Amino acid sequence: MKILEDILHRRYESFFLIAGPCVVEDEKLLMTVAEKVAKSCADLGIPYIFKSSYRKANRTKGDSFQGIGDEKALRLLEKVKRTFDLPVLTDIHSAAEAAMAAEFVDVLQIPAFLCRQTDLLVAAAETGKIVNVKKGQFLSADSMRFAVEKIQSVKNSNACWLTERGNIFGYHDLVVDFCNIPQMQSFNVPVIMDCTHSLQKPNQHSGVTGGQPTMIATIAKAAIASGVDGIFIETHPEPSKAKSDGANMLALEKISPLLEQLKRIHQATQ
Repeated sequence: MKILEDILHRRYESFFLIAGPCVVEDEKLLMTVAEKVAKSCADLGIPYIFKSSYRKANRTKGDSFQGIGDEKALRLLEKVKRTFDLPVLTDIHSAAEAAMAAEFVDVLQIPAFLCRQTDLLVAAAETGKIVNVKKGQFLSADSMRFAVEKIQSVKNSNACWLTERGNIFGYHDLVVDFCNIPQMQSFNVPVIMDCTHSLQKPNQHSGVTGGQPTMIATIAKAAIASGVDGIFIETHPEPSKAKSDGANMLALEKISPLLEQLKRIHQATQ
């Protein structure tokens, strides 16, 4: 797909965007978000990859929403891909899921808590898809070189991307060290800033993760000024009604104005 080829070969004059709702809830949500964000990115010349998890395996409470069914959700992601001609990204949680998800999407994402799982990284790389690895909240940037090595050691593996998403700071907070961006770029891979999950307030007494969505723009602007390759933002038309991570997501109506600001910052820092 041209968008991915342009990203892989740095044939673009902007940062790229990974964005979408946290989890697949229904077809209407996916289509609404994809259409809105795709138009904004096309207007601004920003390469866009649609993101949504077909299932959420990492939940604090046992009764939290996990998904609508794996195959149903993956087929909806494939429909987004075909309808809007967009590359699509989704999470996988075990080695057994890699080949299944690879039939429907273009980028396989490794969740932060699983970034050291060798069998998972290898299985993702063996699909030939791009693998985006989120840096564990418990790891230094330098430690992520080993995830890159595992993926690149697989014969016929494709590109590896790394995503910064903050580090644990106490029990209920995360902190972002922007030095992590150039440190991980030194491994010769694109680096992405997750502007939503880095603002989580994990381990809440309610069992539902909190967040600081008012600070998404701040993190995004700082990342662009730091020279990040891509921006990751989860977005929803009504975050308060989202079935997963609503406290962290950016309201869909705010994404276009934010992208305009980020584009101006990017142009000013080149």
